[in-house]
Amino acid sequence: MTTAVLTVDQVAERLGISRWKVHDLIRSRELASFKIGRCRRISEAAVDSYISLRTEQEAA
Repeated sequence: MTTAVLTVDQVAERLGISRWKVHDLIRSRELASFKIGRCRRISEAAVDSYISLRTEQEAA
């Protein structure tokens, strides 16, 4: 199974937030990411997990 890897800009677009907010989520460890060289990348699975977690928190 292959997991797509997204850039910060792609994640921001998918979530409808600014790229700076994506960086805030990464810094606060709410959104898992990794670096390839100097580039920050986020897996689709990490984005899906973040969405699921936020959805559960809002429902509670």
